Amino acid sequence: MVKSFFTSRVASFRYAFHGWHHVLRTQQNIWIHTAIATVVFFLALWLRLPARDWAVLVLTSAMVFAAEFLNTAIEAVVDLASPNKHPLAKIGKDVGAAAVLVAALAAILIGLLILGPPLWLKLISLFS
Repeated sequence: MVKSFFTSRVASFRYAFHGWHHVLRTQQNIWIHTAIATVVFFLALWLRLPARDWAVLVLTSAMVFAAEFLNTAIEAVVDLASPNKHPLAKIGKDVGAAAVLVAALAAILIGLLILGPPLWLKLISLFS
């Protein structure tokens, strides 16, 4: 009983990593998200942001990645259910893409609010 519990948990993680790998292989936008998140995290390190700011940045980044992952899942299911073009299939895909856009725009705003003031002060001190 305990062995089957752990075996099924390992399988669940394996499936999740397969999904992650699929997104990395097939979705160009995930590389844009990754590059931007990397820059944000290096800036946060350079600015020595407090833990609370880090928590918000990590959560925000995770929100964007989760939206992209869910959008990819929606697209795959819609393609399976409706291999031919259909107006409802288009709506499903468009709404999934809009969810990623909302998450990305929110992430930009949050990044500006958190990184903007300390970055501005650091740049002023470097150039004055």
